[in-house]
Order: sequence, then structure tokens, then C-alpha cells
Amino acid sequence: MNMCGLQIGNKKAELPLIQGGMGVGVSLSGLAGAVAKEGGIGIISTAQIGFREPDFEQDARKANLRAMEQELEKARRIAADEHGNCKGLVGFNIMVATAGYETYMRTAAAAGADVIISGAGLPINMPEYVEGTDTKIAPIVSSEKAVRIILKMWDKRYKRTADFIVIEGAHAGGHLGFSEEELEHIKDTDFDDKYDREIQKIIACAQGYAEKYQVTVPVIVAGGIMNAEQVEHAFALGADGVQIATPFVTTVECDAADAFKQAYVDAKAEDIEIVISPVGMPARAIHNSFLDRIKEKKENIIKCYRCLEKCNPKETPYCITQALIRSVEGDVENGLVFCGDNAQYLNRISTVREVIQELFLFGESDD
Repeated sequence: MNMCGLQIGNKKAELPLIQGGMGVGVSLSGLAGAVAKEGGIGIISTAQIGFREPDFEQDARKANLRAMEQELEKARRIAADEHGNCKGLVGFNIMVATAGYETYMRTAAAAGADVIISGAGLPINMPEYVEGTDTKIAPIVSSEKAVRIILKMWDKRYKRTADFIVIEGAHAGGHLGFSEEELEHIKDTDFDDKYDREIQKIIACAQGYAEKYQVTVPVIVAGGIMNAEQVEHAFALGADGVQIATPFVTTVECDAADAFKQAYVDAKAEDIEIVISPVGMPARAIHNSFLDRIKEKKENIIKCYRCLEKCNPKETPYCITQALIRSVEGDVENGLVFCGDNAQYLNRISTVREVIQELFLFGESDD
């Protein structure tokens, strides 16, 4: 197994591991800081990150931007050893679909984030928002077509390429970069084999631009990775690292409420389903009473938090901000519980260190 760590430009994490960003409030400073302390890259989700701030109801964006700086600082404190050193890195996941995306990007870079990862849309203008800073950037892609579009635009417009790339497969949690029709075939016997070939095409595309700019562009594979065998498979395809999210939810350090974590522990394979988010994107979640209700009747939306650029509260079946806040605070029957495709295999509450040990087959003697 590749245990050389993950070198991204002039920054290095001791483990070839990124903890996937999970909003609202699932991956904040607690989880991201703990992952970075172990040598991985801890990622804080900016999706309505300030929902616990006192002025969130009055000015959600202002609360979010303030919370970004606070959570980054907290994560760094958690990650540091007694000498102030850190074996890993800390950064943000910022969705392209976020209303005010540029402001969030510039705030993250100005705050000194090591990395920013962006998906849920094509981050065409991402480089200009970090210009003049040392923040490293990566698009999340699910296809060779997407990575070619993004890297071609960055090449033409900014005369640069990505610092690293995250490939998110169809087994991931939350919003997915696949159509409903594509996801209907996920159980086909050759689905994963076909996608393995897509991963290799994406890696080849990234390598082409890396050679052009004479840099290294690490490629990280994500989506449904739960164990050491799957980690090994990702490396065998040519990946430089893996991004893991779902297994970190059922850890003591995860920032979600205990009831949210328990929903994962209790979930069975038949409980995990594809839903359509208010902006029309397919997503994966755990079935509950809330999902049953919104299929029958539109939720009464009394306030719009302007969290997503293309969300229209007059047309959407429910407020995704409120649905995610309810669930992360523990009201899992009346909220939206995003998860990965393999959540049913999580059967206990563990720790970040234990998850990492199982992914990379570390023993206690390796600590």
C-alpha cells in the first residue's frame, strides 16, 4: 500500500487520505482537526457552517463567513501536537452551487486554508479566487468529460492546472455527479469495472496537464471506500490517495449529534436510497419519515436562507438547510440524513484513529 503520504505542491500530509467534507455541520473542526492530527487532510464543509451562530437567522452568509474562520482556527488547534506541529492539513469543501461562492472561496483562502475542494458544479473560476495565496485547489469530478472541461479552461484562462483532483464515484454520499439514469445501473455487474476505466482516463488527463506545467497533480479517488481492500484497489488504479467520508460519521470526533451517528449504525442496505435534492440533483440518503412526507406533500417553507444559487423556495419541495440542520442536531426522523452507499456496514461508534487503522491496516504498534 502507498504510504508515502500526500504531497500537494509545497504542502504535505503524512497519510494519503482526505476526509470528505460533509454538511450541514457533520464535518466541522472536531472531525477535520482529528483527521489532520492523525496525518490526513481534514476537510470542513462550508455548507451553512454558521447555523449555530446567534445571528444565523438574520444574516446566514455573514454568520457562515465568520464561522469559517473560527472553525479553521479550532481545527488547527485540535490538529497540533504539544509543540504546535501538525502531521496533516486542514481545508474546506465549498460547493460551486453555493450562493455567493466567490465570497466563500476568497474567505477560505484569506483565512489560510491549506486546501479547498469544490464540486456540485464546475469550478471554472476557482483559480482566480485563490490567486496570491498559498491555498491549494482541487475540483471534484465524476467523469473524464468534466475534468477535461475544467482543466482546459484553467489552462486557457489562468495558465495553470489543478493542484490535485478528487474523483467522486457513484457510491458516494450526498449530492452526486451522476444522472438518475446512470444511477439506476449502479447494481449492474460491470458498473464498477466500467467506472474503474473512467478513473484511469481521468488520471491520464490529469497527467497530461501535469506534464505540460511540469508539476505533480495527485489524483484522489472517492466514493464508497470503506476498507483496506478498497483502498488498495484505488491505489492499483493509479490513485495517489483516497477520500473517505461516511466511515468518519460514526466516530466520537464527528461533529454531528449522537442520534445522527446512530442512524448510520442502525441503517440497513434497503434503507439507503437515491433522492432528488431541492435543486434537482440526485443524492443519497437514509430513508426516514421525512422522505415519506415530502413525497406526499410539499413542506411549508417560511424562510429562505439563500444557501444554493439555483434554489427557488416557491418550487422546491422542502428547505434543504432546515432539513439538514434538523438531522445533524439529532432529529433524524424529520430531517435529511445524507450517507454513502455502504453505510449499512457501519455497526458501531468508533474513533478517527480506529477508522484510519482499519483503512490502512495499522496496528497499535504503528502508533
